[in-house]
Amino acid sequence: MTPDTTTAVAEPVEMTFSDFSLAEPIQRAVAQMGYRTPTPVQLAAIPVVMSGRDVMAAAQTGTGKTAGFALPILQRLLPLASSSPSPARHPVRALVLAPTRELADQIFVNFREYAQFTPLRVACVYGGVDIQPQIAQLRMGCEVLIATPGRLLDHVGQKNVNLSQVQIIVLDEADRMLDMGFMPDLQRIMMLLPPVRQSLMFSATFSEEIKKLGNTFLKMPQLIEVARRNATADNVTQQMFLVGRSDEKRAAVAHLVRTRDLKQAIVFSNTKIGCGRLARELKADGLNAEAIHGDKSQQDRQKTLDAFKAGEITVLVATDVAARGLDIAELPAVINYDLPYSPEDYVHRIGRTGRAGASGLALSLMVPGDERLLEQIEKLIGRKLSPEALEGLPVRSRVPGDHSTGFTETRQRSARADRSEHSERPERPARRTQADRPESNYRSRAQLPGWSSDRFFYQPYEPSAAAVAAEAASVAAAQGAAAGPASRGVGGRRGSRSVAALLGGKLPG
Repeated sequence: MTPDTTTAVAEPVEMTFSDFSLAEPIQRAVAQMGYRTPTPVQLAAIPVVMSGRDVMAAAQTGTGKTAGFALPILQRLLPLASSSPSPARHPVRALVLAPTRELADQIFVNFREYAQFTPLRVACVYGGVDIQPQIAQLRMGCEVLIATPGRLLDHVGQKNVNLSQVQIIVLDEADRMLDMGFMPDLQRIMMLLPPVRQSLMFSATFSEEIKKLGNTFLKMPQLIEVARRNATADNVTQQMFLVGRSDEKRAAVAHLVRTRDLKQAIVFSNTKIGCGRLARELKADGLNAEAIHGDKSQQDRQKTLDAFKAGEITVLVATDVAARGLDIAELPAVINYDLPYSPEDYVHRIGRTGRAGASGLALSLMVPGDERLLEQIEKLIGRKLSPEALEGLPVRSRVPGDHSTGFTETRQRSARADRSEHSERPERPARRTQADRPESNYRSRAQLPGWSSDRFFYQPYEPSAAAVAAEAASVAAAQGAAAGPASRGVGGRRGSRSVAALLGGKLPG
């Protein structure tokens, strides 16, 4: 069915959170967190979600989407809240699905703060950590459950959670779920929910595939777009720098961090291996850098993220999996070490800076061959990003393990020219032919120089006359000792000649 559409108004509406008629405990939590004026997505989404309608909302990342669905959900569940300690009085009534652990944890923290003055219970489950504490948490009961799809199905399979009373389902960052292959898991989860429910879908990007997904489980959704689809925030300054070679990009990152005096920055790499290597190289360059990616345990990822939020880490190197859910207050800049393969990921990456109206800086590096990726990004965001030359970039030496400043390219060429003037490379000897080889001049290996001329070393073993006589004597003695026909062997046949035990025979006698 064709969804209704609500677009953001051009002029800001002077409203406060008190205008939404939220309950007093929720209002108190919002005021304590310092919220005053709702963002455009909150202005558009909160009244619609409170009315019970299905919603498809597209908004730039960092504009407060979580509060846009969390506050009205808590408002709708508050009349059903119970102060009873019994888990049966706290069934799961709202389910929020997120693609990554970091995003799930961020949503959980926000829900818990919004509901801190209410009897509503909030729980969060995701993979990569011990499941036992999560089982204990679920058995205590919770009205709001935030989960990643895979771990939620694990708990369903172990009968740790019952989804039969879910009234509201939220898909946050639905486009990322499709990219990560969660569609089969989502379909299984939807089959476990009651058919009568409210469904919400929030995302920073809104492709045609997302609309098709929404049509599969949303009923007459209201489409909310607070800005042009897939647009980037106007308060984020975007710059693209052209680097000559891939091996210069690491020096370019260090150069940008130092020359721009960036106190903190997130650097995005396309691969987990490249992420870890870049962090090690930046650390060798003297920068306080750490890596966060999917191969690290959740405990290590959370420890690194907490240290970065506390300002103990200057450069956080991350993959796109870690890009979703990183909410760093007043993050000054992000750097794209690699241009993303998916242009939607570019929107999410630079959305880590310039959050909540603050200004931000998005710096990207590209090398020859990245033109197609740049064209896709420009087509998606609807603006031109003209590559600039990165001035003052030192070119590093290619000597392995050399972390010094290195020569400039001109000095490297000069050094190579000096070496060529004062020394000549010796000519490589011509390859020998078969006729040139000394072996071909000899009829046998025994005639080669260095080989012994003694025929003893080249002839097969032959027993001496003494050895033959001794063997004949031993055979005769054995035959004489044997009585009657036994000496002739089985069937009257003459006994076989004895063979030395060393050659596989038997000892005489």
